[in-house]
Amino acid sequence: MTIEKRLDQLEMKLSFQEDNIETLNTEIFEQQRKLHTLKGQVSYLVQKLKEAEPDSSGTDEVEMRPPHY
Repeated sequence: MTIEKRLDQLEMKLSFQEDNIETLNTEIFEQQRKLHTLKGQVSYLVQKLKEAEPDSSGTDEVEMRPPHY
């Protein structure tokens, strides 16, 4: 194998690797963006759940179903 062929192969491999790195970088960026969005949504849902919980400070009564249920 000549040096020119070897050099061509190395250049093709390098080009392929650069393309792979760019693709992976784009995917990671997109995943980080989605993760940030999901974290915000989860925080919002946690806040809404806390707001929806009944206030348990003040009464010890537990709502129970009547026995005929």
